[in-house]
Amino acid sequence: MIALPRYASLPAARPAPRRPLLATLEILERWAERRQERRALLGLSDHSLKDIGLSAADAWQEGQKAFWRS
Repeated sequence: MIALPRYASLPAARPAPRRPLLATLEILERWAERRQERRALLGLSDHSLKDIGLSAADAWQEGQKAFWRS
């Protein structure tokens, strides 16, 4: 039987590097979407919130988060 070498010290595979400008634009787009969704959440009626399983307090708490926080 042949013993195969162990490669325990190999670095983990990394994703291919992306262009910094593209990555920045993706983040800005995500933030804009998050801000819009949170503002829409604040505008829902109690009945609509109940339909999606949220209370007014839950919606308010989510709506008050800064757009850069998930």
